[in-house]
Amino acid sequence: MILWNDSKQASRHVLAIAVLLGAGAARAQDTGPIDPARLSQIVKVLASDEFMGRAPGGPGEPKTLEYLIQQFKEVGLEPGGENGGWTQKVPLLRFQVGDNVSLKLTSGGKTVSLRQGQEVMINTQRPVKRVKFDKVPLVFVGYGVSATERGWDDFKGADLRGKIAVFLINDPDFEAQEGEAVRGKFGGQAATYYARWTYKFEEAARRGALGALIVHETPGAGYGWSTVTAGNGQSFDIVRAQPEKEKVLMQGWIHRDAAVALFTRLGMDFEKLKLEARKASFEPVVLKGASLSADYSLSHTRADSHNVIGRLPGAQRPQESIMYGAHWDAYGLGPADASGSKVRHGAVDDAIGVAGMIEIARAFQQGPRPARSIAFAAWTAEEPGLLGSEYYGSHPLQPLETMVANLTMDVLQTAGPSRDVVLVGHGQNELEDALAKAAARQGRTVTPDAKPERGLFYRADHFSLARRGVPVLLMMGLGGGHDLVKGGREAGDHWVADYTARCYHQPCDAWSADWDLRGAAQDVQLLYELGRDLASSNRWPAWKQSSEFKQLRDRSASARQ
Repeated sequence: MILWNDSKQASRHVLAIAVLLGAGAARAQDTGPIDPARLSQIVKVLASDEFMGRAPGGPGEPKTLEYLIQQFKEVGLEPGGENGGWTQKVPLLRFQVGDNVSLKLTSGGKTVSLRQGQEVMINTQRPVKRVKFDKVPLVFVGYGVSATERGWDDFKGADLRGKIAVFLINDPDFEAQEGEAVRGKFGGQAATYYARWTYKFEEAARRGALGALIVHETPGAGYGWSTVTAGNGQSFDIVRAQPEKEKVLMQGWIHRDAAVALFTRLGMDFEKLKLEARKASFEPVVLKGASLSADYSLSHTRADSHNVIGRLPGAQRPQESIMYGAHWDAYGLGPADASGSKVRHGAVDDAIGVAGMIEIARAFQQGPRPARSIAFAAWTAEEPGLLGSEYYGSHPLQPLETMVANLTMDVLQTAGPSRDVVLVGHGQNELEDALAKAAARQGRTVTPDAKPERGLFYRADHFSLARRGVPVLLMMGLGGGHDLVKGGREAGDHWVADYTARCYHQPCDAWSADWDLRGAAQDVQLLYELGRDLASSNRWPAWKQSSEFKQLRDRSASARQ
Protein backbone atom coordinates (compact mmCIF):
# COMPACT_ATOMS: atom_id res chain seq x y z
CA MET A 1 0.00 0.00 0.00
CA ILE A 2 0.99 3.66 -0.33
CA LEU A 3 2.13 5.37 2.86
CA TRP A 4 1.38 9.08 2.54
CA ASN A 5 3.37 11.43 4.76
CA ASP A 6 0.49 13.67 5.81
CA SER A 7 -3.25 13.45 6.21
CA LYS A 8 -3.99 16.05 3.53
CA GLN A 9 -2.18 13.99 0.92
CA ALA A 10 -3.99 10.90 2.13
CA SER A 11 -7.40 12.49 1.72
CA ARG A 12 -6.59 13.78 -1.76
CA HIS A 13 -5.63 10.30 -2.90
CA VAL A 14 -8.40 8.18 -1.41
CA LEU A 15 -9.87 7.59 -4.84
CA ALA A 16 -6.52 6.56 -6.30
CA ILE A 17 -5.97 4.10 -3.47
CA ALA A 18 -9.42 2.64 -4.00
CA VAL A 19 -8.62 2.03 -7.65
CA LEU A 20 -5.33 0.43 -6.65
CA LEU A 21 -7.00 -1.95 -4.25
CA GLY A 22 -9.84 -2.74 -6.64
CA ALA A 23 -7.97 -3.17 -9.92
CA GLY A 24 -4.48 -4.29 -8.90
CA ALA A 25 -2.79 -2.11 -11.56
CA ALA A 26 -3.47 1.44 -10.42
CA ARG A 27 -3.07 4.60 -12.36
CA ALA A 28 -2.20 7.60 -10.20
CA GLN A 29 -4.70 10.39 -10.81
CA ASP A 30 -1.97 12.65 -12.24
CA THR A 31 -0.85 10.37 -15.10
CA GLY A 32 -3.69 11.38 -17.43
CA PRO A 33 -3.95 9.08 -20.45
CA ILE A 34 -0.60 7.40 -19.74
CA ASP A 35 -1.30 3.91 -18.45
CA PRO A 36 1.35 2.28 -16.19
CA ALA A 37 0.00 -1.17 -17.08
CA ARG A 38 0.52 -0.58 -20.80
CA LEU A 39 4.01 0.78 -20.14
CA SER A 40 4.78 -2.43 -18.27
CA GLN A 41 3.39 -4.68 -20.99
CA ILE A 42 5.46 -3.03 -23.75
CA VAL A 43 8.64 -3.31 -21.69
CA LYS A 44 7.85 -6.94 -20.88
CA VAL A 45 7.78 -7.73 -24.60
CA LEU A 46 10.78 -5.67 -25.72
CA ALA A 47 12.97 -6.88 -22.86
CA SER A 48 12.08 -10.56 -23.27
CA ASP A 49 14.65 -13.18 -24.24
CA GLU A 50 13.10 -13.43 -27.70
CA PHE A 51 14.57 -10.02 -28.61
CA MET A 52 18.09 -11.21 -27.66
CA GLY A 53 19.16 -7.92 -26.10
CA ARG A 54 18.30 -5.76 -29.14
CA ALA A 55 21.87 -5.19 -30.35
CA PRO A 56 22.12 -2.93 -33.43
CA GLY A 57 22.66 -5.14 -36.46
CA GLY A 58 22.33 -8.20 -34.21
CA PRO A 59 19.99 -11.18 -34.37
CA GLY A 60 17.30 -9.38 -32.36
CA GLU A 61 17.02 -6.33 -34.61
CA PRO A 62 14.51 -7.68 -37.19
CA LYS A 63 12.08 -8.72 -34.46
CA THR A 64 12.54 -5.38 -32.71
CA LEU A 65 11.80 -3.41 -35.87
CA GLU A 66 8.75 -5.54 -36.60
CA TYR A 67 7.36 -4.99 -33.09
CA LEU A 68 7.96 -1.22 -33.10
CA ILE A 69 6.36 -0.77 -36.50
CA GLN A 70 3.37 -2.81 -35.36
CA GLN A 71 3.01 -0.60 -32.26
CA PHE A 72 3.27 2.60 -34.29
CA LYS A 73 0.61 1.32 -36.67
CA GLU A 74 -1.71 0.31 -33.84
CA VAL A 75 -1.63 3.77 -32.26
CA GLY A 76 -2.45 5.34 -35.61
CA LEU A 77 0.83 6.89 -36.72
CA GLU A 78 1.91 7.31 -40.33
CA PRO A 79 5.32 6.19 -41.63
CA GLY A 80 7.98 8.85 -41.08
CA GLY A 81 11.02 7.06 -42.44
CA GLU A 82 12.77 6.98 -45.80
CA ASN A 83 10.90 6.57 -49.08
CA GLY A 84 7.49 6.49 -47.42
CA GLY A 85 8.49 3.66 -45.07
CA TRP A 86 8.88 3.28 -41.33
CA THR A 87 12.66 3.10 -41.08
CA GLN A 88 15.82 5.05 -41.77
CA LYS A 89 18.88 2.96 -42.55
CA VAL A 90 21.85 3.83 -40.34
CA PRO A 91 25.18 2.61 -41.80
CA LEU A 92 27.57 1.79 -38.96
CA LEU A 93 31.27 0.97 -38.78
CA ARG A 94 32.92 -1.07 -36.03
CA PHE A 95 36.63 -0.33 -35.55
CA GLN A 96 39.13 -2.54 -33.73
CA VAL A 97 42.70 -1.51 -33.01
CA GLY A 98 45.08 -4.45 -33.39
CA ASP A 99 47.18 -5.99 -30.63
CA ASN A 100 50.37 -4.69 -32.26
CA VAL A 101 50.19 -1.11 -31.03
CA SER A 102 53.55 0.65 -31.07
CA LEU A 103 53.58 4.17 -29.61
CA LYS A 104 56.88 5.91 -28.90
CA LEU A 105 57.05 9.25 -27.15
CA THR A 106 60.24 11.31 -27.38
CA SER A 107 60.78 14.17 -24.96
CA GLY A 108 63.77 15.74 -23.28
CA GLY A 109 66.11 13.60 -25.35
CA LYS A 110 64.54 10.37 -24.12
CA THR A 111 62.26 7.96 -26.00
CA VAL A 112 59.79 5.80 -24.08
CA SER A 113 57.19 3.30 -25.24
CA LEU A 114 53.58 4.00 -24.25
CA ARG A 115 51.65 0.78 -23.58
CA GLN A 116 48.09 0.50 -24.84
CA GLY A 117 45.80 0.17 -21.82
CA GLN A 118 48.53 1.27 -19.41
CA GLU A 119 49.91 4.71 -20.25
CA VAL A 120 47.54 5.39 -23.16
CA MET A 121 44.29 4.17 -24.70
CA ILE A 122 43.97 5.10 -28.35
CA ASN A 123 41.62 4.29 -31.21
CA THR A 124 40.97 5.33 -34.79
CA GLN A 125 37.64 6.03 -36.47
CA ARG A 126 38.81 6.29 -40.05
CA PRO A 127 38.36 3.25 -42.34
CA VAL A 128 42.06 2.55 -42.84
CA LYS A 129 44.01 -0.69 -42.44
CA ARG A 130 47.07 0.76 -40.77
CA VAL A 131 47.98 3.87 -38.80
CA LYS A 132 51.59 4.91 -39.09
CA PHE A 133 53.32 8.24 -38.50
CA ASP A 134 56.78 9.22 -37.32
CA LYS A 135 57.94 11.88 -34.86
CA VAL A 136 54.89 14.12 -35.06
CA PRO A 137 55.15 17.27 -32.88
CA LEU A 138 52.81 17.86 -29.92
CA VAL A 139 50.97 21.05 -28.95
CA PHE A 140 49.38 21.57 -25.52
CA VAL A 141 46.08 23.41 -26.07
CA GLY A 142 44.86 23.62 -22.48
CA TYR A 143 41.18 22.72 -22.26
CA GLY A 144 40.80 23.18 -26.01
CA VAL A 145 37.74 25.42 -25.67
CA SER A 146 36.51 27.80 -28.34
CA ALA A 147 33.42 29.49 -26.88
CA THR A 148 32.64 32.90 -28.33
CA GLU A 149 29.51 33.24 -26.19
CA ARG A 150 31.76 33.08 -23.12
CA GLY A 151 34.56 35.17 -24.57
CA TRP A 152 36.97 32.24 -24.49
CA ASP A 153 39.44 30.87 -27.05
CA ASP A 154 42.19 28.46 -26.06
CA PHE A 155 43.53 28.11 -29.62
CA LYS A 156 44.43 31.73 -30.47
CA GLY A 157 44.88 30.81 -34.12
CA ALA A 158 47.51 28.12 -33.44
CA ASP A 159 48.37 25.91 -36.40
CA LEU A 160 47.51 22.31 -35.46
CA ARG A 161 47.78 20.88 -38.96
CA GLY A 162 49.73 17.63 -38.92
CA LYS A 163 50.29 17.80 -35.17
CA ILE A 164 49.06 15.98 -32.05
CA ALA A 165 46.85 18.18 -29.86
CA VAL A 166 47.13 17.50 -26.12
CA PHE A 167 44.04 18.47 -24.09
CA LEU A 168 43.02 18.73 -20.45
CA ILE A 169 39.71 17.05 -19.61
CA ASN A 170 36.62 19.05 -18.59
CA ASP A 171 36.42 22.84 -18.99
CA PRO A 172 38.39 25.81 -17.61
CA ASP A 173 36.51 26.44 -14.37
CA PHE A 174 36.04 22.86 -13.19
CA GLU A 175 38.92 23.22 -10.70
CA ALA A 176 38.85 27.02 -10.40
CA GLN A 177 39.37 28.36 -6.90
CA GLU A 178 37.82 31.36 -5.16
CA GLY A 179 39.24 34.56 -6.65
CA GLU A 180 40.06 33.13 -10.10
CA ALA A 181 38.44 35.14 -12.88
CA VAL A 182 37.20 32.02 -14.66
CA ARG A 183 35.26 30.75 -11.66
CA GLY A 184 31.64 30.22 -12.69
CA LYS A 185 32.24 31.18 -16.32
CA PHE A 186 31.49 27.62 -17.49
CA GLY A 187 29.02 26.64 -14.79
CA GLY A 188 31.45 25.54 -12.10
CA GLN A 189 31.12 21.82 -11.40
CA ALA A 190 28.34 21.43 -13.94
CA ALA A 191 29.81 20.04 -17.16
CA THR A 192 29.31 21.99 -20.38
CA TYR A 193 29.60 20.65 -23.92
CA TYR A 194 33.20 21.88 -23.88
CA ALA A 195 33.98 19.48 -21.06
CA ARG A 196 33.19 16.41 -23.16
CA TRP A 197 35.90 14.33 -24.77
CA THR A 198 33.83 14.13 -27.95
CA TYR A 199 33.94 17.92 -28.34
CA LYS A 200 37.72 17.98 -27.95
CA PHE A 201 38.28 15.30 -30.60
CA GLU A 202 35.89 17.08 -32.97
CA GLU A 203 37.60 20.42 -32.40
CA ALA A 204 41.00 18.86 -33.12
CA ALA A 205 39.66 17.47 -36.41
CA ARG A 206 38.13 20.82 -37.38
CA ARG A 207 41.52 22.44 -36.91
CA GLY A 208 43.39 19.88 -39.00
CA ALA A 209 45.23 18.04 -36.23
CA LEU A 210 46.62 14.62 -37.09
CA GLY A 211 45.74 13.28 -33.66
CA ALA A 212 44.42 14.19 -30.21
CA LEU A 213 45.25 13.00 -26.71
CA ILE A 214 43.29 13.94 -23.58
CA VAL A 215 45.01 13.79 -20.20
CA HIS A 216 42.89 11.51 -18.02
CA GLU A 217 42.11 12.69 -14.50
CA THR A 218 39.33 10.90 -12.68
CA PRO A 219 37.56 13.93 -11.12
CA GLY A 220 37.37 15.81 -14.41
CA ALA A 221 36.40 12.80 -16.50
CA GLY A 222 33.86 11.55 -13.98
CA TYR A 223 35.18 7.99 -14.21
CA GLY A 224 38.38 6.07 -13.60
CA TRP A 225 41.03 4.76 -15.97
CA SER A 226 39.35 1.34 -16.02
CA THR A 227 36.37 2.88 -17.82
CA VAL A 228 38.68 4.39 -20.45
CA THR A 229 40.25 1.00 -21.17
CA ALA A 230 37.02 -1.02 -21.06
CA GLY A 231 36.51 -0.81 -24.83
CA ASN A 232 39.89 -2.48 -25.45
CA GLY A 233 40.49 -0.53 -28.64
CA GLN A 234 37.01 -1.08 -30.05
CA SER A 235 34.81 1.82 -31.13
CA PHE A 236 31.87 2.58 -33.41
CA ASP A 237 30.83 5.38 -35.72
CA ILE A 238 28.39 6.11 -38.50
CA VAL A 239 29.64 5.86 -42.08
CA ARG A 240 30.80 9.34 -43.05
CA ALA A 241 31.24 10.82 -46.52
CA GLN A 242 34.54 12.48 -45.58
CA PRO A 243 35.89 10.82 -42.42
CA GLU A 244 39.33 12.35 -42.98
CA LYS A 245 37.77 15.79 -42.37
CA GLU A 246 35.59 14.83 -39.41
CA LYS A 247 37.92 12.46 -37.55
CA VAL A 248 41.57 12.74 -36.54
CA LEU A 249 43.74 9.81 -37.55
CA MET A 250 44.40 8.86 -33.92
CA GLN A 251 42.42 9.84 -30.83
CA GLY A 252 42.53 8.73 -27.24
CA TRP A 253 43.63 9.27 -23.68
CA ILE A 254 46.97 9.53 -21.94
CA HIS A 255 47.18 8.55 -18.27
CA ARG A 256 47.87 11.48 -15.96
CA ASP A 257 51.10 9.92 -14.67
CA ALA A 258 52.43 9.54 -18.22
CA ALA A 259 51.46 13.12 -19.05
CA VAL A 260 53.13 14.50 -15.92
CA ALA A 261 56.29 12.55 -16.80
CA LEU A 262 56.20 14.01 -20.34
CA PHE A 263 56.00 17.60 -19.10
CA THR A 264 58.61 16.98 -16.41
CA ARG A 265 61.14 15.72 -18.98
CA LEU A 266 60.54 18.97 -20.88
CA GLY A 267 61.19 21.03 -17.75
CA MET A 268 57.53 21.96 -17.34
CA ASP A 269 55.27 21.80 -14.30
CA PHE A 270 51.95 20.13 -15.17
CA GLU A 271 50.00 21.80 -12.35
CA LYS A 272 51.31 25.25 -13.29
CA LEU A 273 50.29 24.62 -16.90
CA LYS A 274 46.80 23.71 -15.72
CA LEU A 275 46.65 26.93 -13.75
CA GLU A 276 47.67 28.94 -16.83
CA ALA A 277 45.03 27.12 -18.88
CA ARG A 278 42.36 28.52 -16.54
CA LYS A 279 43.13 32.04 -17.77
CA ALA A 280 41.53 33.64 -20.82
CA SER A 281 45.00 34.83 -21.84
CA PHE A 282 46.29 31.24 -22.20
CA GLU A 283 48.01 30.46 -25.48
CA PRO A 284 48.86 27.02 -26.88
CA VAL A 285 52.28 25.69 -25.94
CA VAL A 286 54.37 23.90 -28.57
CA LEU A 287 56.13 21.09 -26.71
CA LYS A 288 59.59 21.69 -28.12
CA GLY A 289 61.69 18.57 -28.26
CA ALA A 290 58.65 16.31 -27.94
CA SER A 291 57.20 14.06 -30.64
CA LEU A 292 55.05 10.95 -31.00
CA SER A 293 55.44 8.00 -33.38
CA ALA A 294 52.77 5.36 -33.96
CA ASP A 295 52.34 2.12 -35.86
CA TYR A 296 49.37 -0.24 -35.51
CA SER A 297 46.86 -2.19 -37.57
CA LEU A 298 43.16 -1.43 -37.68
CA SER A 299 40.20 -3.52 -38.79
CA HIS A 300 36.80 -2.13 -39.64
CA THR A 301 33.54 -3.86 -40.49
CA ARG A 302 30.22 -2.43 -41.62
CA ALA A 303 26.83 -3.30 -40.17
CA ASP A 304 23.63 -1.51 -41.09
CA SER A 305 20.97 -0.82 -38.49
CA HIS A 306 17.74 1.21 -38.51
CA ASN A 307 15.89 4.01 -36.79
CA VAL A 308 12.12 3.55 -36.64
CA ILE A 309 10.16 6.76 -37.20
CA GLY A 310 6.43 7.43 -37.05
CA ARG A 311 4.60 10.67 -37.68
CA LEU A 312 1.34 12.40 -36.85
CA PRO A 313 0.98 15.20 -39.45
CA GLY A 314 -0.10 18.60 -38.16
CA ALA A 315 -3.49 19.93 -39.17
CA GLN A 316 -2.40 23.53 -39.89
CA ARG A 317 1.42 23.76 -39.92
CA PRO A 318 2.76 20.29 -40.76
CA GLN A 319 6.23 21.62 -41.62
CA GLU A 320 6.69 22.56 -37.95
CA SER A 321 7.31 19.60 -35.66
CA ILE A 322 7.82 18.35 -32.13
CA MET A 323 9.86 15.15 -31.89
CA TYR A 324 9.75 12.51 -29.16
CA GLY A 325 12.69 10.14 -28.94
CA ALA A 326 13.99 7.05 -27.11
CA HIS A 327 16.52 4.40 -28.11
CA TRP A 328 15.47 0.85 -28.85
CA ASP A 329 18.93 -0.74 -28.71
CA ALA A 330 20.62 -2.47 -25.79
CA TYR A 331 23.79 -4.55 -25.42
CA GLY A 332 22.66 -7.83 -26.97
CA LEU A 333 24.18 -11.07 -25.72
CA GLY A 334 27.15 -11.19 -23.36
CA PRO A 335 28.82 -13.33 -20.70
CA ALA A 336 26.41 -15.26 -18.50
CA ASP A 337 25.60 -13.76 -15.12
CA ALA A 338 25.17 -15.69 -11.87
CA SER A 339 21.75 -16.90 -13.00
CA GLY A 340 23.11 -18.13 -16.31
CA SER A 341 21.43 -15.41 -18.41
CA LYS A 342 23.39 -14.05 -21.37
CA VAL A 343 20.72 -11.60 -22.53
CA ARG A 344 21.31 -7.98 -21.58
CA HIS A 345 17.64 -7.12 -21.73
CA GLY A 346 17.76 -3.31 -21.59
CA ALA A 347 14.42 -3.02 -19.81
CA VAL A 348 14.96 0.25 -17.92
CA ASP A 349 17.64 1.34 -20.41
CA ASP A 350 15.68 1.99 -22.56
CA ALA A 351 12.68 -0.19 -23.37
CA ILE A 352 10.76 1.86 -20.85
CA GLY A 353 11.54 5.06 -22.75
CA VAL A 354 10.27 3.46 -25.96
CA ALA A 355 7.13 2.39 -24.11
CA GLY A 356 6.61 5.95 -22.91
CA MET A 357 6.91 7.24 -26.45
CA ILE A 358 4.32 4.75 -27.73
CA GLU A 359 1.95 5.76 -24.95
CA ILE A 360 2.39 9.44 -25.83
CA ALA A 361 1.53 8.63 -29.44
CA ARG A 362 -1.61 6.86 -28.22
CA ALA A 363 -2.54 9.88 -26.12
CA PHE A 364 -2.21 12.23 -29.08
CA GLN A 365 -4.51 10.03 -31.15
CA GLN A 366 -7.18 10.22 -28.45
CA GLY A 367 -7.34 14.02 -28.70
CA PRO A 368 -7.83 16.57 -31.49
CA ARG A 369 -5.26 16.69 -34.29
CA PRO A 370 -2.56 19.23 -33.28
CA ALA A 371 -1.64 22.18 -35.49
CA ARG A 372 1.99 21.11 -35.70
CA SER A 373 3.30 17.68 -36.66
CA ILE A 374 4.47 15.18 -34.02
CA ALA A 375 7.34 12.82 -34.83
CA PHE A 376 8.26 9.69 -32.87
CA ALA A 377 11.80 8.32 -33.26
CA ALA A 378 13.00 5.00 -31.87
CA TRP A 379 16.76 5.35 -32.28
CA THR A 380 19.28 2.62 -32.88
CA ALA A 381 22.89 2.49 -31.65
CA GLU A 382 22.61 4.84 -28.70
CA GLU A 383 24.80 2.65 -26.53
CA PRO A 384 27.88 2.77 -28.82
CA GLY A 385 27.73 6.55 -29.02
CA LEU A 386 24.33 8.13 -29.89
CA LEU A 387 24.89 6.97 -33.46
CA GLY A 388 21.30 6.48 -34.68
CA SER A 389 20.27 9.96 -33.59
CA GLU A 390 23.57 11.39 -34.84
CA TYR A 391 22.93 9.92 -38.28
CA TYR A 392 19.46 11.45 -38.27
CA GLY A 393 20.94 14.79 -37.22
CA SER A 394 23.25 14.75 -40.24
CA HIS A 395 20.57 13.24 -42.53
CA PRO A 396 17.29 14.68 -41.20
CA LEU A 397 14.02 13.54 -42.73
CA GLN A 398 12.33 16.79 -41.77
CA PRO A 399 13.83 20.27 -41.35
CA LEU A 400 15.67 20.77 -38.06
CA GLU A 401 15.27 24.55 -38.43
CA THR A 402 11.50 24.19 -37.92
CA MET A 403 11.69 21.45 -35.29
CA VAL A 404 10.18 23.15 -32.25
CA ALA A 405 11.68 20.77 -29.69
CA ASN A 406 13.00 17.28 -29.09
CA LEU A 407 11.72 15.53 -25.94
CA THR A 408 13.70 12.44 -24.97
CA MET A 409 13.19 9.62 -22.47
CA ASP A 410 16.19 7.51 -21.46
CA VAL A 411 15.81 5.49 -18.24
CA LEU A 412 12.69 6.10 -16.13
CA GLN A 413 12.51 5.03 -12.51
CA THR A 414 10.39 2.03 -11.49
CA ALA A 415 9.90 2.74 -7.77
CA GLY A 416 6.54 4.51 -7.71
CA PRO A 417 5.08 8.02 -7.55
CA SER A 418 7.36 10.91 -6.68
CA ARG A 419 6.94 14.45 -5.42
CA ASP A 420 9.40 15.80 -7.97
CA VAL A 421 10.82 15.37 -11.44
CA VAL A 422 14.60 15.31 -11.92
CA LEU A 423 15.87 17.72 -14.58
CA VAL A 424 19.11 16.83 -16.37
CA GLY A 425 20.77 19.86 -17.98
CA HIS A 426 19.40 22.65 -15.80
CA GLY A 427 19.77 26.16 -17.23
CA GLN A 428 19.76 25.31 -20.94
CA ASN A 429 16.49 26.47 -22.48
CA GLU A 430 12.91 27.64 -21.97
CA LEU A 431 11.50 24.12 -22.09
CA GLU A 432 12.62 23.84 -18.46
CA ASP A 433 10.24 26.65 -17.50
CA ALA A 434 7.36 24.84 -19.21
CA LEU A 435 8.35 21.65 -17.40
CA ALA A 436 8.16 23.41 -14.02
CA LYS A 437 4.63 24.66 -14.79
CA ALA A 438 3.47 21.21 -15.94
CA ALA A 439 5.00 19.60 -12.83
CA ALA A 440 3.22 22.12 -10.62
CA ARG A 441 -0.10 21.07 -12.16
CA GLN A 442 0.72 17.56 -10.92
CA GLY A 443 1.57 18.94 -7.47
CA ARG A 444 5.27 18.25 -8.07
CA THR A 445 8.47 20.27 -8.13
CA VAL A 446 11.59 20.16 -10.34
CA THR A 447 14.89 18.99 -8.87
CA PRO A 448 18.11 19.69 -10.82
CA ASP A 449 20.51 16.84 -11.61
CA ALA A 450 22.31 15.92 -8.39
CA LYS A 451 25.72 15.52 -10.06
CA PRO A 452 25.91 17.83 -13.09
CA GLU A 453 29.65 17.24 -13.35
CA ARG A 454 28.87 13.83 -14.89
CA GLY A 455 27.57 15.58 -18.00
CA LEU A 456 24.50 13.35 -18.43
CA PHE A 457 22.94 16.06 -20.59
CA TYR A 458 25.53 15.27 -23.28
CA ARG A 459 25.14 11.49 -23.08
CA ALA A 460 21.66 10.80 -24.47
CA ASP A 461 20.14 10.97 -27.94
CA HIS A 462 18.59 14.42 -27.57
CA PHE A 463 22.14 15.79 -27.71
CA SER A 464 22.41 14.89 -31.41
CA LEU A 465 19.61 17.41 -32.03
CA ALA A 466 20.82 19.94 -29.45
CA ARG A 467 24.22 20.23 -31.12
CA ARG A 468 22.37 21.28 -34.25
CA GLY A 469 20.38 23.94 -32.41
CA VAL A 470 17.08 22.17 -31.66
CA PRO A 471 15.81 22.97 -28.12
CA VAL A 472 15.69 19.73 -26.13
CA LEU A 473 14.54 18.27 -22.84
CA LEU A 474 15.74 15.00 -21.32
CA MET A 475 13.79 12.83 -18.89
CA MET A 476 16.34 10.54 -17.22
CA GLY A 477 15.98 8.69 -13.94
CA LEU A 478 19.75 8.51 -13.38
CA GLY A 479 20.02 12.25 -12.81
CA GLY A 480 19.49 11.74 -9.08
CA GLY A 481 17.12 10.09 -6.67
CA HIS A 482 13.51 11.20 -6.90
CA ASP A 483 11.69 12.35 -3.78
CA LEU A 484 9.49 9.25 -3.70
CA VAL A 485 6.09 9.35 -2.05
CA LYS A 486 7.05 6.13 -0.33
CA GLY A 487 10.46 6.58 1.29
CA GLY A 488 11.41 10.09 0.21
CA ARG A 489 14.77 11.07 -1.27
CA GLU A 490 16.55 8.27 0.56
CA ALA A 491 14.46 5.67 -1.25
CA GLY A 492 14.99 7.47 -4.58
CA ASP A 493 18.76 7.54 -4.08
CA HIS A 494 18.69 3.86 -3.18
CA TRP A 495 16.88 3.02 -6.42
CA VAL A 496 19.50 4.84 -8.52
CA ALA A 497 22.43 3.36 -6.61
CA ASP A 498 21.05 -0.18 -6.72
CA TYR A 499 20.18 -0.04 -10.42
CA THR A 500 23.51 1.42 -11.54
CA ALA A 501 25.57 -0.90 -9.34
CA ARG A 502 23.79 -4.16 -10.17
CA CYS A 503 21.84 -3.92 -13.41
CA TYR A 504 23.02 -1.05 -15.60
CA HIS A 505 24.00 -2.68 -18.94
CA GLN A 506 23.77 -6.12 -17.29
CA PRO A 507 21.39 -9.09 -17.74
CA CYS A 508 19.45 -8.12 -14.61
CA ASP A 509 18.16 -4.97 -16.32
CA ALA A 510 15.03 -7.04 -16.96
CA TRP A 511 11.30 -6.52 -16.68
CA SER A 512 9.76 -7.19 -13.28
CA ALA A 513 6.17 -7.71 -12.22
CA ASP A 514 7.10 -5.94 -8.96
CA TRP A 515 7.71 -2.59 -10.63
CA ASP A 516 5.55 0.37 -9.70
CA LEU A 517 5.41 2.42 -12.90
CA ARG A 518 3.09 5.15 -11.68
CA GLY A 519 6.09 7.45 -11.20
CA ALA A 520 7.35 6.69 -14.70
CA ALA A 521 3.85 7.41 -16.02
CA GLN A 522 3.89 10.76 -14.21
CA ASP A 523 7.09 11.71 -16.05
CA VAL A 524 5.78 10.50 -19.41
CA GLN A 525 2.62 12.52 -18.83
CA LEU A 526 4.72 15.65 -18.29
CA LEU A 527 6.41 15.26 -21.67
CA TYR A 528 3.07 14.57 -23.32
CA GLU A 529 1.65 17.80 -21.90
CA LEU A 530 4.70 19.79 -22.98
CA GLY A 531 4.50 18.48 -26.53
CA ARG A 532 0.73 18.88 -26.71
CA ASP A 533 0.92 22.50 -25.61
CA LEU A 534 3.71 23.31 -28.06
CA ALA A 535 1.94 21.53 -30.90
CA SER A 536 -1.14 23.72 -30.45
CA SER A 537 0.73 27.01 -30.14
CA ASN A 538 2.89 29.38 -32.17
CA ARG A 539 5.67 29.37 -29.57
CA TRP A 540 9.31 28.65 -30.38
CA PRO A 541 11.15 27.84 -27.13
CA ALA A 542 14.60 29.43 -27.10
CA TRP A 543 17.97 28.53 -25.65
CA LYS A 544 19.01 30.65 -22.70
CA GLN A 545 21.67 33.30 -23.18
CA SER A 546 24.38 31.26 -21.45
CA SER A 547 23.78 28.07 -23.45
CA GLU A 548 26.49 26.90 -25.82
CA PHE A 549 23.73 26.02 -28.34
CA LYS A 550 22.02 29.42 -28.59
CA GLN A 551 24.15 30.70 -31.46
CA LEU A 552 23.48 27.54 -33.46
CA ARG A 553 19.73 28.09 -33.23
CA ASP A 554 20.01 31.81 -33.93
CA ARG A 555 21.61 31.13 -37.32
CA SER A 556 18.38 29.56 -38.59
CA ALA A 557 16.00 32.18 -37.15
CA SER A 558 14.75 33.26 -40.58
CA ALA A 559 13.27 29.78 -41.18
CA ARG A 560 10.89 30.30 -38.23
CA GLN A 561 9.51 33.74 -39.18
